[in-house]
Amino acid sequence: MSLTLYNTLSRRKEPFTPIDPSNVRMYVCGPTVYDYAHIGNARPVIVFDMLFRLLRHVYGAEHVTYVRNITDVDDKINARAAADFPDLPLNEAIRRVTSATEKQFHDDIAALGVLLPTVEPRATEHIEEMKRLIEALVARGHAYVAEGHVLFDVASMPDYGRLSNRSLDEMEAGARVEVAPYKKGPMDFVLWKPSKPGEPAWPSPAGIVEPGRPGWHIECSAMAERHLGPVFDIHGGGIDLVFPHHENEIAQSRCAHGLPVMAHVWLHNGFLQVEGEKMSKSLGNFITIHELLATKKFGANQWHGRVIRLAMLGTHYRQPIDWTAERLLQARSTLLDFADLLAPVTPAAAPNPDVVAALSDDLNTPSARSIVHGLAKSAKRNPGAAAELRATLEFMGLYGGETRDELNVGVEAITVDSGKVDALVAARLAARKAKDFKESDRLRDELAAMGVSLKDAKDPKTGEIVTTWEIAR
Repeated sequence: MSLTLYNTLSRRKEPFTPIDPSNVRMYVCGPTVYDYAHIGNARPVIVFDMLFRLLRHVYGAEHVTYVRNITDVDDKINARAAADFPDLPLNEAIRRVTSATEKQFHDDIAALGVLLPTVEPRATEHIEEMKRLIEALVARGHAYVAEGHVLFDVASMPDYGRLSNRSLDEMEAGARVEVAPYKKGPMDFVLWKPSKPGEPAWPSPAGIVEPGRPGWHIECSAMAERHLGPVFDIHGGGIDLVFPHHENEIAQSRCAHGLPVMAHVWLHNGFLQVEGEKMSKSLGNFITIHELLATKKFGANQWHGRVIRLAMLGTHYRQPIDWTAERLLQARSTLLDFADLLAPVTPAAAPNPDVVAALSDDLNTPSARSIVHGLAKSAKRNPGAAAELRATLEFMGLYGGETRDELNVGVEAITVDSGKVDALVAARLAARKAKDFKESDRLRDELAAMGVSLKDAKDPKTGEIVTTWEIAR
């Protein structure tokens, strides 16, 4: 079966042809372990887990290597450690923060049905690889030493900016970059820098006497090369990483070895917003994976990890996604229906081929979900279809034997004022007719927060939209 993927580097969908079909290699940027992962962080975790599952299905599980790193040296980690453990030496405080945060990350994403990557390297375990890359860049004239720093010389790379599709002049005009007198050019970025007293420090490369620590970008270049080689098949991450992180990874890795590419395919998932707004702590809509799983902060509900996963896969990975309580309610209702069908069923030997075909078309999860719904309708009458449905959901990470009660985690008996609900439904319909879709969405989400699920349908006689509602369970 042919697999096509949208390549950010070429800006088009392309047939995927691995360098070596017996060892398909993918690298995805993982977490910086200083705080709970938020729901925006969950999107690439789920998206690239879905791709990992698909690659394993197509090429064989033993022929796919998936590397997702852990960044455990960073300014944000240092600041968090100093704030949380002011009475401890900084390095000991850092160890406490990173070990606890890494464990929480693993616990949270496991609940989302995410497979372990093949390799999960930590930045602090690859310092020597970073130093060797830096030495190679200096030797080839692409990096220079200045006041205890090693910086990449952006002007030394003629096609820097190709991934983000911006010229150096455009980037210089629009960038907010650190102004430092020792830089040759304003876009030059740090490969290595001095450590402050008490901070993590290692012997420096490039003849620098004082100990220091790596910059963020060089970490991923070194870890990717160590586990996948200097050129590999797929590099993934969120769209926010295209510039500067991925652009700088490409510059480092290519220039250190004189190669035309670092990865053949670059995949990026779109942004996530919450209830129509950018997620931020100042707006009070900042949501962590842990809060969705363990509290009733969002939509007055606690959510099972499979529900979160299905809700995330409802939008194509390259498109922006609006994270709403209604989206989660619909996903939970769907999985509850599946659970009733699948409890007594033994899975078939393989997932539905039409679902696999949809996913092979640039991870078209909305199309795959639609096919799954059709399969579920057939499963109500046909035991064979039920067996295939279970195999398909297990393949997609959407079913692991959960019961109805488990999927309803944290859901209490809901009672509502039916008169109030009817009034809100009528107000929403009026807003829709007036094309005030912002108000319509606000009312929908208010109803969702009350535990009310809406269903819009056309009246077959009048053609008017009619809305019915029920308590979401």
